[in-house]
Amino acid sequence: MNKVRRNRIDEVISKLAELKDEIDSLYDEEQEAYDNLPESLQYSERGENMQNAIDNLDYASSSLDEVIDYLSDAQE
Repeated sequence: MNKVRRNRIDEVISKLAELKDEIDSLYDEEQEAYDNLPESLQYSERGENMQNAIDNLDYASSSLDEVIDYLSDAQE
């Protein structure tokens, strides 16, 4: 792979890393909001929806980690 394409991949990795940081921030905020709910509400439909959102944000973050790894491997 030539230098130009490696640089383009670096740019993509940088953008993905920024998005991952934003997702991680949203995850932290939602987790904190869930943790601050009274226990009775954590087991309600609202609490379950929040937990589903937390799980999906975690999956999204992990998936971006994988994408970044693949792109880094492609540069070698």
